Amino acid sequence: MPKAPALTSPAPVDAAAAPSRAPSTGPVRRRFRNAPPQLVVGVLLAATATVVLFFLFFELKGNAGYILPRRAIKVSAMLLVAVAVGVSTLLFQTVTANRILTPSIMGFDSLYILVQTVMAFALGAAAVVTAPPTLQFGAEVVLMVAFSALLYRWMFTGATRSLHLLLLVGVILGSLFRGFSSLLQRLMEPSEFIILQDLFFASFNNVDPALLGVAAVIVAAVCAAVWRARHTLDVLALGRDVAINVGVDHRKVVMRVLLACSLLVAVSTALVGPVTFFGLLVVSLGYQLCRGFSHAWLLPIVVLIGAIALVGGQLVLEKVFGFGTALSVVIEFTGGILFLYLLLKGSLK
Repeated sequence: MPKAPALTSPAPVDAAAAPSRAPSTGPVRRRFRNAPPQLVVGVLLAATATVVLFFLFFELKGNAGYILPRRAIKVSAMLLVAVAVGVSTLLFQTVTANRILTPSIMGFDSLYILVQTVMAFALGAAAVVTAPPTLQFGAEVVLMVAFSALLYRWMFTGATRSLHLLLLVGVILGSLFRGFSSLLQRLMEPSEFIILQDLFFASFNNVDPALLGVAAVIVAAVCAAVWRARHTLDVLALGRDVAINVGVDHRKVVMRVLLACSLLVAVSTALVGPVTFFGLLVVSLGYQLCRGFSHAWLLPIVVLIGAIALVGGQLVLEKVFGFGTALSVVIEFTGGILFLYLLLKGSLK
């Protein structure tokens, strides 16, 4: 009897407080998460098309024959990066069973900076900037893919075959690349370092159309192979033991997935530059929008979120802030905040 008032007395307080909280987040968030994946993809696709069309035709004044193709190249580059980075990050998190790791943890961005720094230190920053784009693009892609292929082959054909050891080696090599790059940059002339520093940030303003076509073919081929393996990726997401029990050659499949990630990241980085936290940002949002969905829905949702983020962000920077800052800086800042939020939230498992 004495406990009855204690159990019933808080009820009116909670009931009174519930109406003020429920309309704001609870039911809306619950209803949105329970939405069918077709609806989520449809809404994101419509938003992507709207943002792209708005970017292409908003304030289209003067010589449209000159302005429109330049805008189309810039939009195409952003869409290509959204596909490459989004898909590679999702695949990497699937095989590592961790929602905070990205391919950048393996040292790809650090390797890109090291390649640029070594070439500028040996040949001069002016020679790097004026080098043929096709040659520079091909060399960067080959170096990054070769680095990852040798690392994966060494780790998965040895006695350990440990994915955790692979991640640890990637972190160490990334730190080594950054340290060596920093040393060479301190030995360079200040004028050459200023020229080199512009290459360390992603830029969509000076993308070569020929390189864009080559990169699009490579990304399309890799994404087609990934799409055919989407059901296998669903099995990998359940864990190594489950995948082996249902007959999946875990080591072989993981090796192929990591190589696909390497190729996508290499193409994206060589085309526009490094975007470290962009993959973490869009994939985290994708998991929030389609929690429990398979890769058949995760893949398009992540790509569409990335397209909206890049095109919409560039549109806001150009039309609202007047190129006050680079888009990559905003992405890194936002992604860094998300990274700290996930750390504090305890999602790093």
